[in-house]
Amino acid sequence: MGKRFTKATGALSVALMGSMLLLTAACGTQTAKTLEEVNIEKDVAGNPLVGGSDSAEFNYGGDPSVLVDGDTVYLYTGNDISTEEEISNAIYNIPNYVCYSSTDLKNWTCEGEVMNMADVSWADETAAWASQVTKHYDPEQGKDLYYLYFCSWDRGSTGKQSIGVAVSESPTGPFTDIGSSLVRGAVTKPQMSNWDDIDPTVWIETDENGEEHRYLAWGNAQFYICELNEDMISVKDINGDGEITATILGGDGDIVNMQSGLESYTEAPWLYRRSDENGNYYGDYYLFYAYTWRECMAYATTDSLMDSTWNFGSMIMAPTSTSNTNHMAVFDFKGETYFVYHNGSLPGGNGYRRSACITKLKFNDDGSVEPMEETAVGISGTSSMIKTASDEYISHENYLNSTSDSDYPYSDVKVGVDMGKTDADKTWLLINGKATAYMEGVDVSENPYVSIQSENKPGLYLTVSGESIVLAQDTDASEETANSQTFKTVTGLSSSDMISFESVSNPGMYITVTDDGLALTDGSDREAASFVIE
Repeated sequence: MGKRFTKATGALSVALMGSMLLLTAACGTQTAKTLEEVNIEKDVAGNPLVGGSDSAEFNYGGDPSVLVDGDTVYLYTGNDISTEEEISNAIYNIPNYVCYSSTDLKNWTCEGEVMNMADVSWADETAAWASQVTKHYDPEQGKDLYYLYFCSWDRGSTGKQSIGVAVSESPTGPFTDIGSSLVRGAVTKPQMSNWDDIDPTVWIETDENGEEHRYLAWGNAQFYICELNEDMISVKDINGDGEITATILGGDGDIVNMQSGLESYTEAPWLYRRSDENGNYYGDYYLFYAYTWRECMAYATTDSLMDSTWNFGSMIMAPTSTSNTNHMAVFDFKGETYFVYHNGSLPGGNGYRRSACITKLKFNDDGSVEPMEETAVGISGTSSMIKTASDEYISHENYLNSTSDSDYPYSDVKVGVDMGKTDADKTWLLINGKATAYMEGVDVSENPYVSIQSENKPGLYLTVSGESIVLAQDTDASEETANSQTFKTVTGLSSSDMISFESVSNPGMYITVTDDGLALTDGSDREAASFVIE
Protein backbone atom coordinates (compact mmCIF):
# COMPACT_ATOMS: atom_id res chain seq x y z
CA MET A 1 0.00 0.00 0.00
CA GLY A 2 1.06 3.59 -0.46
CA LYS A 3 1.20 6.18 2.29
CA ARG A 4 -1.39 8.71 3.40
CA PHE A 5 0.06 12.20 3.73
CA THR A 6 -1.52 15.17 5.50
CA LYS A 7 -0.13 18.54 6.46
CA ALA A 8 -0.21 19.59 10.07
CA THR A 9 -1.70 22.90 8.85
CA GLY A 10 -3.19 23.98 5.55
CA ALA A 11 -4.73 22.02 2.68
CA LEU A 12 -2.94 19.13 1.01
CA SER A 13 -4.06 16.83 -1.76
CA VAL A 14 -2.69 13.34 -2.37
CA ALA A 15 -1.91 11.74 -5.72
CA LEU A 16 -1.40 7.97 -6.00
CA MET A 17 0.90 6.82 -8.80
CA GLY A 18 1.31 3.03 -8.79
CA SER A 19 2.78 2.11 -5.41
CA MET A 20 4.15 5.64 -4.91
CA LEU A 21 2.36 8.54 -3.18
CA LEU A 22 3.50 12.05 -4.11
CA LEU A 23 2.74 15.20 -2.16
CA THR A 24 1.10 17.99 -4.12
CA ALA A 25 0.85 21.27 -2.22
CA ALA A 26 -1.47 24.13 -3.20
CA CYS A 27 1.35 26.66 -3.19
CA GLY A 28 3.92 24.76 -5.25
CA THR A 29 7.57 24.55 -4.23
CA GLN A 30 8.28 26.16 -0.89
CA THR A 31 11.44 27.55 0.58
CA ALA A 32 13.07 26.17 3.67
CA LYS A 33 11.70 29.09 5.67
CA THR A 34 8.08 28.26 4.81
CA LEU A 35 8.31 24.48 5.04
CA GLU A 36 5.30 22.88 6.59
CA GLU A 37 5.14 19.75 8.69
CA VAL A 38 3.83 16.69 6.87
CA ASN A 39 2.18 13.78 8.65
CA ILE A 40 2.78 10.46 6.93
CA GLU A 41 1.06 7.19 7.64
CA LYS A 42 3.67 5.27 9.59
CA ASP A 43 4.89 1.79 8.77
CA VAL A 44 4.03 -1.04 11.13
CA ALA A 45 6.77 -3.08 12.77
CA GLY A 46 5.62 -6.70 13.04
CA ASN A 47 8.65 -7.47 15.23
CA PRO A 48 9.22 -7.68 18.09
CA LEU A 49 5.95 -9.47 18.75
CA VAL A 50 5.56 -8.10 22.27
CA GLY A 51 7.22 -5.68 24.66
CA GLY A 52 7.17 -2.53 22.54
CA SER A 53 5.76 0.79 23.72
CA ASP A 54 5.06 4.34 22.57
CA SER A 55 6.47 5.46 25.91
CA ALA A 56 10.07 5.01 27.02
CA GLU A 57 9.23 1.85 28.97
CA PHE A 58 9.83 -1.58 27.43
CA ASN A 59 9.18 -5.16 28.51
CA TYR A 60 12.06 -7.43 27.55
CA GLY A 61 11.85 -11.21 27.39
CA GLY A 62 14.02 -13.85 25.74
CA ASP A 63 14.24 -17.59 25.08
CA PRO A 64 10.78 -17.71 23.47
CA SER A 65 8.76 -20.91 23.28
CA VAL A 66 5.35 -21.57 21.75
CA LEU A 67 2.37 -23.80 22.48
CA VAL A 68 -0.46 -24.12 19.96
CA ASP A 69 -3.66 -25.10 21.75
CA GLY A 70 -6.69 -25.22 19.46
CA ASP A 71 -7.05 -21.86 17.70
CA THR A 72 -4.78 -20.03 20.14
CA VAL A 73 -1.02 -19.60 20.14
CA TYR A 74 0.67 -19.09 23.50
CA LEU A 75 4.08 -17.41 23.61
CA TYR A 76 6.24 -17.84 26.71
CA THR A 77 9.36 -15.86 27.58
CA GLY A 78 11.55 -15.23 30.55
CA ASN A 79 11.25 -11.71 31.97
CA ASP A 80 14.60 -10.00 31.30
CA ILE A 81 15.27 -7.25 33.84
CA SER A 82 19.08 -7.12 34.02
CA THR A 83 20.46 -3.72 35.00
CA GLU A 84 23.41 -2.06 33.28
CA GLU A 85 25.67 -3.15 36.12
CA GLU A 86 24.45 -6.75 35.87
CA ILE A 87 24.96 -6.74 32.12
CA SER A 88 28.52 -5.47 32.52
CA ASN A 89 29.10 -8.48 34.80
CA ALA A 90 27.38 -10.93 32.41
CA ILE A 91 24.50 -11.59 34.84
CA TYR A 92 21.07 -12.66 33.64
CA ASN A 93 18.33 -11.40 35.96
CA ILE A 94 15.17 -13.29 34.98
CA PRO A 95 12.82 -13.70 37.98
CA ASN A 96 9.73 -15.14 36.27
CA TYR A 97 8.04 -16.49 33.16
CA VAL A 98 5.46 -14.48 31.21
CA CYS A 99 2.79 -15.64 28.75
CA TYR A 100 1.17 -13.92 25.78
CA SER A 101 -1.68 -15.24 23.62
CA SER A 102 -2.88 -14.64 20.06
CA THR A 103 -5.35 -16.09 17.60
CA ASP A 104 -3.82 -14.42 14.52
CA LEU A 105 -0.09 -14.00 15.34
CA LYS A 106 -0.53 -10.24 14.95
CA ASN A 107 -2.44 -9.10 18.00
CA TRP A 108 -1.07 -10.33 21.31
CA THR A 109 -2.61 -10.26 24.78
CA CYS A 110 -0.36 -10.28 27.83
CA GLU A 111 -1.61 -13.05 30.12
CA GLY A 112 0.87 -12.02 32.80
CA GLU A 113 3.19 -14.03 34.99
CA VAL A 114 2.75 -17.80 34.85
CA MET A 115 5.44 -18.78 37.37
CA ASN A 116 7.76 -16.88 39.69
CA MET A 117 11.09 -18.44 40.59
CA ALA A 118 10.62 -17.32 44.20
CA ASP A 119 8.02 -20.09 44.38
CA VAL A 120 10.44 -22.80 43.20
CA SER A 121 12.07 -24.18 46.34
CA TRP A 122 15.14 -25.74 44.72
CA ALA A 123 16.03 -23.01 42.21
CA ASP A 124 17.64 -19.58 41.95
CA GLU A 125 15.12 -16.74 42.29
CA THR A 126 16.65 -14.78 39.38
CA ALA A 127 17.24 -17.64 36.94
CA ALA A 128 14.07 -18.35 34.96
CA TRP A 129 16.06 -19.63 32.02
CA ALA A 130 14.62 -21.16 28.82
CA SER A 131 11.37 -23.12 29.01
CA GLN A 132 8.76 -24.91 26.93
CA VAL A 133 5.12 -25.70 27.71
CA THR A 134 3.21 -28.72 26.41
CA LYS A 135 -0.25 -30.19 26.97
CA HIS A 136 -0.92 -33.82 27.90
CA TYR A 137 -3.92 -35.82 29.05
CA ASP A 138 -3.76 -36.98 32.67
CA PRO A 139 -5.71 -40.26 33.00
CA GLU A 140 -5.83 -40.03 36.79
CA GLN A 141 -7.55 -36.63 36.73
CA GLY A 142 -9.38 -37.34 33.48
CA LYS A 143 -8.40 -34.04 31.86
CA ASP A 144 -5.63 -32.21 30.04
CA LEU A 145 -2.90 -30.63 32.09
CA TYR A 146 -0.15 -28.24 31.04
CA TYR A 147 3.52 -28.83 31.82
CA LEU A 148 6.15 -26.11 31.97
CA TYR A 149 9.64 -27.55 31.51
CA PHE A 150 12.31 -25.09 32.56
CA CYS A 151 15.88 -24.81 33.81
CA SER A 152 17.56 -22.98 36.65
CA TRP A 153 20.49 -23.14 39.04
CA ASP A 154 19.89 -26.09 41.37
CA ARG A 155 20.73 -25.64 45.06
CA GLY A 156 20.66 -29.42 45.50
CA SER A 157 22.90 -30.39 42.59
CA THR A 158 26.36 -29.11 43.54
CA GLY A 159 25.81 -25.72 41.99
CA LYS A 160 24.83 -27.00 38.56
CA GLN A 161 21.90 -26.09 36.34
CA SER A 162 19.06 -28.62 36.33
CA ILE A 163 15.84 -29.26 34.45
CA GLY A 164 12.57 -28.67 36.29
CA VAL A 165 8.86 -29.12 35.59
CA ALA A 166 5.77 -27.32 36.84
CA VAL A 167 2.10 -28.18 36.28
CA SER A 168 -1.07 -26.16 35.65
CA GLU A 169 -4.68 -26.70 34.62
CA SER A 170 -4.42 -23.74 32.23
CA PRO A 171 -1.88 -22.70 29.56
CA THR A 172 -1.79 -19.28 31.22
CA GLY A 173 -0.91 -20.71 34.64
CA PRO A 174 -0.28 -20.40 37.42
CA PHE A 175 2.21 -23.28 37.17
CA THR A 176 3.22 -25.12 40.34
CA ASP A 177 6.67 -26.70 40.55
CA ILE A 178 6.75 -30.37 41.60
CA GLY A 179 9.09 -29.57 44.49
CA SER A 180 12.41 -30.83 43.15
CA SER A 181 14.31 -30.88 39.87
CA LEU A 182 13.23 -33.39 37.24
CA VAL A 183 16.76 -33.98 35.89
CA ARG A 184 19.61 -33.06 38.22
CA GLY A 185 22.66 -31.60 36.54
CA ALA A 186 24.91 -33.91 38.57
CA VAL A 187 23.39 -36.99 36.88
CA THR A 188 24.06 -36.31 33.20
CA LYS A 189 27.33 -37.16 31.48
CA PRO A 190 29.72 -36.36 30.02
CA GLN A 191 29.90 -32.96 31.75
CA MET A 192 31.43 -29.90 30.11
CA SER A 193 30.31 -27.16 32.52
CA ASN A 194 27.90 -26.36 35.34
CA TRP A 195 25.35 -25.17 32.78
CA ASP A 196 25.24 -28.28 30.59
CA ASP A 197 21.65 -28.94 31.68
CA ILE A 198 19.63 -26.05 30.27
CA ASP A 199 17.08 -25.29 27.53
CA PRO A 200 14.53 -28.12 27.65
CA THR A 201 12.42 -29.06 24.63
CA VAL A 202 9.64 -31.64 24.61
CA TRP A 203 8.06 -33.78 21.88
CA ILE A 204 5.07 -36.15 22.18
CA GLU A 205 3.83 -38.59 19.53
CA THR A 206 2.33 -42.04 19.09
CA ASP A 207 4.29 -44.55 17.01
CA GLU A 208 3.01 -46.97 14.36
CA ASN A 209 2.37 -49.57 17.08
CA GLY A 210 0.09 -47.26 19.03
CA GLU A 211 2.63 -46.60 21.79
CA GLU A 212 2.97 -43.03 22.99
CA HIS A 213 6.45 -41.59 23.43
CA ARG A 214 7.13 -38.47 25.47
CA TYR A 215 10.61 -37.15 24.71
CA LEU A 216 12.47 -34.53 26.71
CA ALA A 217 15.74 -33.10 25.35
CA TRP A 218 18.07 -30.34 26.52
CA GLY A 219 21.67 -29.23 26.81
CA ASN A 220 24.44 -26.67 26.37
CA ALA A 221 27.51 -27.98 24.51
CA GLN A 222 26.12 -31.46 25.22
CA PHE A 223 22.80 -32.74 23.85
CA TYR A 224 20.82 -35.03 26.15
CA ILE A 225 17.52 -36.79 25.54
CA CYS A 226 15.28 -39.12 27.56
CA GLU A 227 11.73 -40.39 27.67
CA LEU A 228 9.19 -39.33 30.27
CA ASN A 229 6.69 -41.51 32.08
CA GLU A 230 3.00 -41.01 31.45
CA ASP A 231 2.84 -38.71 34.48
CA MET A 232 5.06 -36.25 32.55
CA ILE A 233 6.97 -35.40 35.74
CA SER A 234 9.43 -38.29 35.96
CA VAL A 235 12.08 -39.83 33.70
CA LYS A 236 11.33 -43.27 32.27
CA ASP A 237 13.57 -46.09 33.55
CA ILE A 238 14.22 -47.56 30.11
CA ASN A 239 16.73 -50.21 31.16
CA GLY A 240 14.67 -51.22 34.20
CA ASP A 241 17.53 -51.13 36.69
CA GLY A 242 15.55 -49.15 39.25
CA GLU A 243 17.49 -45.91 38.91
CA ILE A 244 17.91 -43.14 36.35
CA THR A 245 21.33 -43.27 34.76
CA ALA A 246 23.03 -41.48 31.88
CA THR A 247 24.92 -42.92 28.95
CA ILE A 248 26.48 -42.03 25.63
CA LEU A 249 24.59 -43.09 22.48
CA GLY A 250 24.76 -46.85 22.20
CA GLY A 251 25.15 -47.47 25.93
CA ASP A 252 22.73 -48.89 28.48
CA GLY A 253 21.16 -45.88 30.19
CA ASP A 254 17.99 -43.83 30.48
CA ILE A 255 19.36 -40.38 29.61
CA VAL A 256 21.26 -40.51 26.32
CA ASN A 257 23.99 -38.16 25.19
CA MET A 258 23.08 -38.01 21.49
CA GLN A 259 25.79 -35.63 20.33
CA SER A 260 26.95 -37.46 17.23
CA GLY A 261 26.37 -35.44 14.04
CA LEU A 262 25.50 -32.13 15.70
CA GLU A 263 27.94 -29.72 14.08
CA SER A 264 28.95 -26.78 16.31
CA TYR A 265 26.08 -27.44 18.71
CA THR A 266 25.85 -24.71 21.35
CA GLU A 267 22.43 -24.76 23.07
CA ALA A 268 18.71 -23.94 22.60
CA PRO A 269 17.49 -27.24 21.07
CA TRP A 270 13.96 -27.46 19.68
CA LEU A 271 12.45 -30.76 18.49
CA TYR A 272 10.05 -30.69 15.54
CA ARG A 273 8.52 -32.99 12.95
CA ARG A 274 6.45 -32.13 9.90
CA SER A 275 2.79 -33.11 9.68
CA ASP A 276 0.19 -33.40 6.92
CA GLU A 277 -3.16 -31.60 6.70
CA ASN A 278 -4.67 -34.19 9.04
CA GLY A 279 -2.04 -33.67 11.69
CA ASN A 280 -0.20 -36.94 11.02
CA TYR A 281 3.57 -36.75 11.47
CA TYR A 282 5.88 -37.88 8.69
CA GLY A 283 9.52 -37.87 7.70
CA ASP A 284 12.59 -37.19 9.77
CA TYR A 285 12.79 -35.46 13.11
CA TYR A 286 14.31 -31.98 13.07
CA LEU A 287 16.49 -30.51 15.76
CA PHE A 288 16.79 -26.74 15.48
CA TYR A 289 19.55 -25.31 17.65
CA ALA A 290 21.96 -22.47 18.37
CA TYR A 291 25.11 -22.95 16.30
CA THR A 292 28.59 -21.69 17.26
CA TRP A 293 29.19 -18.20 18.76
CA ARG A 294 27.88 -15.55 18.36
CA GLU A 295 24.89 -17.75 18.05
CA CYS A 296 23.62 -18.59 14.59
CA MET A 297 20.63 -20.85 14.01
CA ALA A 298 21.04 -24.29 12.41
CA TYR A 299 19.30 -27.63 12.14
CA ALA A 300 19.97 -31.35 11.88
CA THR A 301 17.74 -34.35 11.17
CA THR A 302 17.46 -37.96 12.29
CA ASP A 303 15.15 -40.87 11.56
CA SER A 304 14.96 -41.94 15.20
CA LEU A 305 15.20 -40.17 18.52
CA MET A 306 17.19 -41.83 21.32
CA ASP A 307 19.05 -44.43 19.23
CA SER A 308 20.42 -42.78 16.08
CA THR A 309 22.85 -40.09 14.98
CA TRP A 310 22.10 -36.65 13.56
CA ASN A 311 22.62 -35.53 9.98
CA PHE A 312 23.65 -31.89 9.88
CA GLY A 313 21.49 -29.73 7.62
CA SER A 314 22.82 -26.17 7.43
CA MET A 315 23.04 -22.85 9.15
CA ILE A 316 19.73 -21.06 8.53
CA MET A 317 20.12 -17.71 10.33
CA ALA A 318 23.20 -15.59 10.99
CA PRO A 319 23.79 -13.93 14.37
CA THR A 320 21.28 -11.16 14.98
CA SER A 321 22.35 -7.52 14.80
CA THR A 322 21.62 -6.89 18.47
CA SER A 323 22.03 -10.03 20.62
CA ASN A 324 24.86 -12.49 21.23
CA THR A 325 22.44 -15.38 21.88
CA ASN A 326 19.42 -16.71 20.04
CA HIS A 327 16.73 -19.24 20.88
CA MET A 328 14.00 -20.52 18.59
CA ALA A 329 10.57 -22.14 18.60
CA VAL A 330 9.22 -23.85 15.49
CA PHE A 331 5.49 -24.53 15.19
CA ASP A 332 2.62 -25.05 12.76
CA PHE A 333 -0.47 -22.85 12.77
CA LYS A 334 -3.30 -22.69 10.25
CA GLY A 335 -1.33 -24.52 7.56
CA GLU A 336 1.91 -22.53 7.88
CA THR A 337 5.17 -23.18 9.71
CA TYR A 338 6.67 -20.38 11.77
CA PHE A 339 10.05 -19.66 13.33
CA VAL A 340 10.16 -17.60 16.52
CA TYR A 341 13.52 -16.29 17.70
CA HIS A 342 14.89 -13.51 19.88
CA ASN A 343 17.11 -10.48 19.41
CA GLY A 344 17.83 -7.22 21.24
CA SER A 345 16.02 -4.91 18.82
CA LEU A 346 13.95 -2.93 21.33
CA PRO A 347 15.58 0.31 22.53
CA GLY A 348 18.04 -0.57 25.27
CA GLY A 349 18.04 -4.19 24.14
CA ASN A 350 20.97 -6.60 23.98
CA GLY A 351 21.80 -10.22 24.80
CA TYR A 352 20.50 -9.73 28.34
CA ARG A 353 17.38 -7.73 27.41
CA ARG A 354 15.87 -9.63 24.53
CA SER A 355 12.67 -9.62 22.48
CA ALA A 356 10.67 -12.34 20.70
CA CYS A 357 10.34 -12.08 16.90
CA ILE A 358 8.73 -14.20 14.19
CA THR A 359 9.17 -15.14 10.54
CA LYS A 360 7.89 -17.91 8.30
CA LEU A 361 9.93 -21.10 7.97
CA LYS A 362 9.95 -22.77 4.56
CA PHE A 363 10.96 -26.26 3.52
CA ASN A 364 12.35 -27.20 0.13
CA ASP A 365 11.01 -30.24 -1.73
CA ASP A 366 13.82 -32.38 -0.35
CA GLY A 367 12.96 -31.42 3.24
CA SER A 368 15.85 -29.00 3.68
CA VAL A 369 15.15 -25.67 5.36
CA GLU A 370 15.52 -22.37 3.54
CA PRO A 371 17.85 -19.82 5.19
CA MET A 372 16.19 -16.82 6.85
CA GLU A 373 17.13 -13.25 7.74
CA GLU A 374 15.90 -11.54 10.86
CA THR A 375 13.18 -9.07 9.99
CA ALA A 376 11.59 -5.95 11.44
CA VAL A 377 8.46 -6.39 9.33
CA GLY A 378 7.89 -9.96 10.54
CA ILE A 379 4.70 -11.52 9.17
CA SER A 380 2.35 -8.59 9.78
CA GLY A 381 4.29 -5.36 9.28
CA THR A 382 4.63 -2.84 6.46
CA SER A 383 7.73 -1.19 5.04
CA SER A 384 8.91 1.49 2.64
CA MET A 385 11.73 2.49 0.33
CA ILE A 386 13.24 5.97 0.21
CA LYS A 387 13.93 7.33 -3.26
CA THR A 388 16.06 10.32 -4.22
CA ALA A 389 15.20 13.01 -6.76
CA SER A 390 17.40 11.14 -9.25
CA ASP A 391 15.46 7.88 -8.78
CA GLU A 392 18.09 6.15 -6.66
CA TYR A 393 17.37 4.31 -3.42
CA ILE A 394 18.74 4.92 0.04
CA SER A 395 20.29 1.73 1.42
CA HIS A 396 22.81 0.59 3.98
CA GLU A 397 25.99 -1.20 3.06
CA ASN A 398 25.59 -4.95 2.66
CA TYR A 399 27.31 -7.02 5.32
CA LEU A 400 27.01 -10.22 7.33
CA ASN A 401 26.61 -9.78 11.05
CA SER A 402 29.91 -10.58 12.70
CA THR A 403 30.53 -13.59 14.94
CA SER A 404 32.98 -11.51 17.01
CA ASP A 405 31.60 -9.91 20.18
CA SER A 406 34.07 -7.04 19.86
CA ASP A 407 32.28 -5.76 16.73
CA TYR A 408 29.11 -4.96 18.67
CA PRO A 409 27.08 -2.89 19.15
CA TYR A 410 26.88 -1.63 15.58
CA SER A 411 27.10 2.15 15.67
CA ASP A 412 28.52 3.37 12.34
CA VAL A 413 27.14 1.32 9.46
CA LYS A 414 27.44 3.40 6.31
CA VAL A 415 24.26 4.53 4.55
CA GLY A 416 23.91 6.20 1.16
CA VAL A 417 22.68 5.80 -2.40
CA ASP A 418 22.50 2.24 -3.74
CA MET A 419 25.01 0.85 -1.25
CA GLY A 420 23.16 -2.40 -0.68
CA LYS A 421 23.11 -5.57 -2.73
CA THR A 422 19.60 -6.82 -1.95
CA ASP A 423 16.13 -5.32 -1.76
CA ALA A 424 16.22 -5.83 2.00
CA ASP A 425 19.24 -3.50 2.25
CA LYS A 426 17.11 -0.67 0.88
CA THR A 427 13.93 -1.48 2.78
CA TRP A 428 13.02 0.63 5.81
CA LEU A 429 10.31 1.03 8.40
CA LEU A 430 9.31 4.65 8.94
CA ILE A 431 7.77 4.21 12.37
CA ASN A 432 6.47 6.69 14.93
CA GLY A 433 9.35 8.92 16.00
CA LYS A 434 11.07 7.60 19.11
CA ALA A 435 11.49 11.12 20.46
CA THR A 436 7.70 11.53 20.75
CA ALA A 437 7.89 9.48 23.96
CA TYR A 438 9.44 12.57 25.54
CA MET A 439 7.19 15.16 23.89
CA GLU A 440 4.12 16.46 25.66
CA GLY A 441 0.81 16.63 23.83
CA VAL A 442 1.92 14.70 20.75
CA ASP A 443 -0.72 12.54 19.06
CA VAL A 444 0.97 9.15 18.65
CA SER A 445 -1.34 8.18 15.78
CA GLU A 446 -0.73 11.32 13.70
CA ASN A 447 2.36 13.48 13.93
CA PRO A 448 5.24 14.54 11.67
CA TYR A 449 7.95 12.59 13.51
CA VAL A 450 9.53 9.37 12.24
CA SER A 451 12.34 7.03 13.15
CA ILE A 452 13.76 5.03 10.26
CA GLN A 453 14.59 1.41 11.11
CA SER A 454 16.35 -1.09 8.88
CA GLU A 455 14.21 -4.03 7.78
CA ASN A 456 16.98 -6.67 7.79
CA LYS A 457 19.04 -5.18 10.64
CA PRO A 458 16.23 -4.72 13.20
CA GLY A 459 17.07 -2.43 16.07
CA LEU A 460 19.40 -0.31 13.91
CA TYR A 461 18.14 3.17 12.91
CA LEU A 462 19.25 6.09 10.80
CA THR A 463 21.14 8.12 13.39
CA VAL A 464 22.75 11.55 13.55
CA SER A 465 26.44 11.09 14.30
CA GLY A 466 28.22 14.43 14.10
CA GLU A 467 27.73 15.61 10.53
CA SER A 468 26.98 12.12 9.25
CA ILE A 469 23.91 9.91 9.13
CA VAL A 470 24.76 6.31 9.96
CA LEU A 471 22.92 3.13 10.88
CA ALA A 472 23.24 2.49 14.62
CA GLN A 473 21.64 0.55 17.46
CA ASP A 474 19.78 2.22 20.30
CA THR A 475 21.74 0.72 23.18
CA ASP A 476 20.55 2.88 26.07
CA ALA A 477 16.90 3.83 25.33
CA SER A 478 17.74 7.40 26.36
CA GLU A 479 16.08 10.63 25.31
CA GLU A 480 19.34 11.76 23.69
CA THR A 481 19.50 8.64 21.52
CA ALA A 482 15.81 8.91 20.68
CA ASN A 483 16.32 12.49 19.50
CA SER A 484 19.31 11.52 17.35
CA GLN A 485 17.19 8.80 15.71
CA THR A 486 14.07 10.92 15.08
CA PHE A 487 13.33 13.21 12.14
CA LYS A 488 10.47 15.57 11.35
CA THR A 489 8.88 15.08 7.93
CA VAL A 490 8.37 18.38 6.10
CA THR A 491 7.51 19.39 2.55
CA GLY A 492 10.44 18.76 0.24
CA LEU A 493 13.13 21.41 0.09
CA SER A 494 13.23 21.11 -3.70
CA SER A 495 9.58 20.30 -4.41
CA SER A 496 6.29 20.05 -2.57
CA ASP A 497 5.86 16.69 -4.30
CA MET A 498 8.64 15.34 -2.10
CA ILE A 499 9.59 15.07 1.56
CA SER A 500 12.58 16.25 3.54
CA PHE A 501 13.70 14.87 6.90
CA GLU A 502 14.63 17.51 9.48
CA SER A 503 16.71 16.37 12.44
CA VAL A 504 15.08 16.60 15.88
CA SER A 505 18.46 16.72 17.62
CA ASN A 506 19.70 19.41 15.20
CA PRO A 507 16.72 21.55 14.07
CA GLY A 508 17.20 23.22 10.70
CA MET A 509 19.49 20.40 9.52
CA TYR A 510 18.35 17.76 7.02
CA ILE A 511 19.21 14.28 5.82
CA THR A 512 21.14 14.86 2.61
CA VAL A 513 22.72 12.64 -0.05
CA THR A 514 26.42 13.29 -0.61
CA ASP A 515 29.15 11.51 -2.54
CA ASP A 516 30.33 9.89 0.71
CA GLY A 517 26.92 8.75 1.92
CA LEU A 518 24.18 10.38 3.95
CA ALA A 519 25.05 13.53 5.84
CA LEU A 520 23.33 16.17 7.96
CA THR A 521 23.37 19.54 6.18
CA ASP A 522 21.52 22.85 6.19
CA GLY A 523 19.68 21.79 3.02
CA SER A 524 21.44 24.20 0.70
CA ASP A 525 21.51 21.44 -1.90
CA ARG A 526 17.75 21.15 -1.92
CA GLU A 527 17.48 18.33 -4.41
CA ALA A 528 19.93 16.18 -2.44
CA ALA A 529 17.81 16.69 0.69
CA SER A 530 14.45 15.78 -0.89
CA PHE A 531 12.96 12.31 -1.15
CA VAL A 532 9.96 10.29 -2.24
CA ILE A 533 8.55 7.50 -0.08
CA GLU A 534 7.55 4.34 -1.91
